[in-house]
Amino acid sequence: MPMGWDELFVILILAVIIIGPQRMPEYAAKLARGIRSMRVMADSAKSQLREQMGPEFDDINWRQYDPRSYDPRKIVRDALREPLEAAWNPVRDELSSVRESAGQIGTGEVVSGELAPAADVRRPTPFDADAT
Repeated sequence: MPMGWDELFVILILAVIIIGPQRMPEYAAKLARGIRSMRVMADSAKSQLREQMGPEFDDINWRQYDPRSYDPRKIVRDALREPLEAAWNPVRDELSSVRESAGQIGTGEVVSGELAPAADVRRPTPFDADAT
């Protein structure tokens, strides 16, 4: 959200009232040094990135990474427009393979080269008193 001149003026007046006119030059100098050091850090990070990436650095569209260009409504709208079938197909394939495997285990059919034992419902599940 961009800040207009009105808000900036109100913040300046509040700063003068809170800090006081005697200490205002000192804090203004500190603010200027802080902004200058941030610029130096940003420039050195940019030059280091340019040095490491080489000529590919100039090919990057940096405007697409600007957070002000993101619209949450557009992101949700695009996600809802994405075909549901494309997202469901891998899940459907996985479910069918799990169902097939579960069916083979229950019937005692061959699973991955080994004979899977059929479940014996008459025999109770073994109980280990030391494990519980």
